[in-house]
Amino acid sequence: MLKQIIECVPNFSEGNNPEIIKQITNAIESVEGVKLLHVDMGKATNRTVVTFAGAPQAVIEAAFLGIQKAAELIDMRSHKGEHPRMGATDVCPLVPVSGISMQECAEWAIKLGEKVGKELAIPVYLYEDAQPNKNRSNLSIIRLGEYEGFAKKIKLPEWKPDFGPSELPLKYGATVIGARDFLIAFNINLNTKSTRLANRIAFDVREAGRVKREGNPISGKIVKDENGEDVRIPGTLKAVKAIGWYIEEYGMAQISMNLTNYKITSVHKAFDEVRAKGEERGIRITGSELVGLVPLQPLLDAGKYYLQKQGRSMGVSDNELIDIAVQSLGLNQLGVFNPQERIIEYILAQKTSKKLVDLTITQFANETASESPAPGGGSVSALCATLGISLGAMVANLSADKRGWENRTQEFSEWAEKGQKLKEELLYLIDEDTNAFNAIMQALQLPKTNDVEKEVRMNAIENASIYAAEVPLKTMQVAYNCIVTLQYMVEQGNPNSITDAGVGLLCIKTAVRGAYFNVMVNAKGLTTKEKALQLANDAKVLLNKNHQEIDSILEKVEAAIAF
Repeated sequence: MLKQIIECVPNFSEGNNPEIIKQITNAIESVEGVKLLHVDMGKATNRTVVTFAGAPQAVIEAAFLGIQKAAELIDMRSHKGEHPRMGATDVCPLVPVSGISMQECAEWAIKLGEKVGKELAIPVYLYEDAQPNKNRSNLSIIRLGEYEGFAKKIKLPEWKPDFGPSELPLKYGATVIGARDFLIAFNINLNTKSTRLANRIAFDVREAGRVKREGNPISGKIVKDENGEDVRIPGTLKAVKAIGWYIEEYGMAQISMNLTNYKITSVHKAFDEVRAKGEERGIRITGSELVGLVPLQPLLDAGKYYLQKQGRSMGVSDNELIDIAVQSLGLNQLGVFNPQERIIEYILAQKTSKKLVDLTITQFANETASESPAPGGGSVSALCATLGISLGAMVANLSADKRGWENRTQEFSEWAEKGQKLKEELLYLIDEDTNAFNAIMQALQLPKTNDVEKEVRMNAIENASIYAAEVPLKTMQVAYNCIVTLQYMVEQGNPNSITDAGVGLLCIKTAVRGAYFNVMVNAKGLTTKEKALQLANDAKVLLNKNHQEIDSILEKVEAAIAF
């Protein structure tokens, strides 16, 4: 079962005093089990976006302490900034990351809201998935009127807070707490200082669009429906909120966008749509910026999108896809975009100890050659398979880019993408094989001073040994799955690279036999003989199929290079 992880992204109404923000983040970090991921201070907006993550209970406690400290240090009576806000902690969303459903995340948000309202006497409004009343689940509707107008709004029966007092505390205002999917804060830079023009583009694209007017679309009378409500002309992008503003710090206007569901409207789609609407108004995009953290997937999607537009293969590494996305979106215009510091999966994956796959070739070789028994043959077998399919992906990319084969770019791009996916699986197995071996070592070190301890130790050794056999069996399976890609490259790929595909097949052959050795040696020591026989039989079948298929393909390579 995956460990439950929640991301929390509170927005605090202070962006100019780093000492205040430091005190708030110190309070957040005081909770064990919480990791501070990112702090993004905005001077012009006078707002700081803080991102942290951890187990649900720890995140709720950390969020509570952050909200408490913000109420203590931030005085809303003197707050000014470009961004809409209604309190010292303006909004505090919880985002499910892994091992937890949106419904569970919403339940934790309700618990946090109740605790804040009761113990801190802060008016709390629930929003998005935590709010059962869908008439007041939209953040922009809740926040309408902002801090300056909320003293009156909060007294209206329909705007009674979900938790806390129905009186606005003037010093720290009210807050909004909820659960939502990843919200991507995405600002697009324009070659103008005109907020008016920026807003017109924002109204063109945002889902809410603009109000409909009679005659002149700018100054004409607003059209009303039969209920007296404003008639709106919807924008071109779904799940997008947007406004235009001028940022003095940058000397330019921006379209400030919230992509509330990047699976509906992607980063690259939003960027290109703003570019198209800007061109209609004589405005050019100069770049963009992502505020706070971003999930990995939208950047991979953007990289593939722009490679496809360029007629190039999309089957490249994640690093290359991210680099293409950063360059195409102009994310480096206002500051260096460092993926290791801005992509949430990369930050959460960072550990004090390095993985084998993070070592240089020399470091890996030195570690393998050392007196330590791990990494051993299992990890090296997975590495061989990784190199084998990497050669297959290389041939696919070379074929996709071959002059005169432009009509086959998509064909080979798809093969390259398959190769990249297999490569990622095998990279994981390099470390997992060593982890499985280490688990056996740890089980052997368990105490055995009495019968209970002996039984616990014996079961731990058996379970660890089963897993130590299952991991190389998985390596065999994934490596075997690589054959079809390499075979296609031998038979259909760029003929100038046929030997590269041949070397890839030899790597796979070595990897499968090496992993087979590890399955057998671990299965041999199992006390559960039925399981041992199953593992051994599966390994033997895979070994025979693998060698027969590879040997027949290698004959074609030999024939192609014979003279």
